[in-house]
Amino acid sequence: MTGTTVTAEKYHGTENDFLVLPADAPVPDRAAFAKTHCDRETGVGGERTGADGVLFLDLDPSASPVRVTMTLVQPDGSIAEMCGNGARVTAVWAARATGASEVVIETPAGDRHAVVQSEGVTVEMGRPSFDPADVPLAHDADGPLIETDVEGLTVTAVNTGVPHAVAFVDDVDAVDLETVAPPVRHADVFPEGANVTLASRASLGDAREGAPGAPAAFRQRTFERGVEGETLACGTGAVAVVAAAKRTGRLDTEGPVRVSPPGGDLVIVVPDDGPATLTGPVEREFEVDLEVPAS
Repeated sequence: MTGTTVTAEKYHGTENDFLVLPADAPVPDRAAFAKTHCDRETGVGGERTGADGVLFLDLDPSASPVRVTMTLVQPDGSIAEMCGNGARVTAVWAARATGASEVVIETPAGDRHAVVQSEGVTVEMGRPSFDPADVPLAHDADGPLIETDVEGLTVTAVNTGVPHAVAFVDDVDAVDLETVAPPVRHADVFPEGANVTLASRASLGDAREGAPGAPAAFRQRTFERGVEGETLACGTGAVAVVAAAKRTGRLDTEGPVRVSPPGGDLVIVVPDDGPATLTGPVEREFEVDLEVPAS
């Protein structure tokens, strides 16, 4: 450590938690910073040690709507193209700084429009794609990967800003995700790797009291690429569940559909002819001074 410190904020969206810093924070080695402070055993303190990533945010308050460039550095030091819950956190951070209720978030996956309301934050997530070039799949893939066996798991591959391999199972809690996910995450068919998302049908009783949106439809667990473990919520994964359910005939509505990861409830809409949306709550936890690792 250098002895230099920076002030960060800790936020979470349905328990998918992030450290947030302005883009001009003096952190020369962002990967080292994320690896240090996101570690679940030795990282930043709080209700949960560590974090699922670090958001470096570059705000343009003069734009209309307000614009913010989001860079998510993951616990392994890599940069994620998109993160739905991270985008919702980004929108709340920008709204707190400017008073705006509408925010445009620039990500490597494209611009995402967000609306901040008292009942939750809604982010446009783009159109899910099953195209092999978009996922992406290996060059020798013969068309989209729909309900195909990959390393012992029957998956459907879809890009919702990042690639997901979605598997529908009888009970998400009955699967040892930490065992079955890594072989799929690193499978040759996914040259850039994939997040691995499990989904099972949910009952009305699975919905958390006070959550927005329609009755529960699916429960969700996701093993995230870059985190290299399960997260308590994954927004791109929730969208992937609904998109894959529609593609495989398990769902005949565009939504709203409630998807319930361990950390809370998310409400998803996947239209046939427009961008998907993700809605859910965001909470600011605390502010903390953190040491900057030597570069």
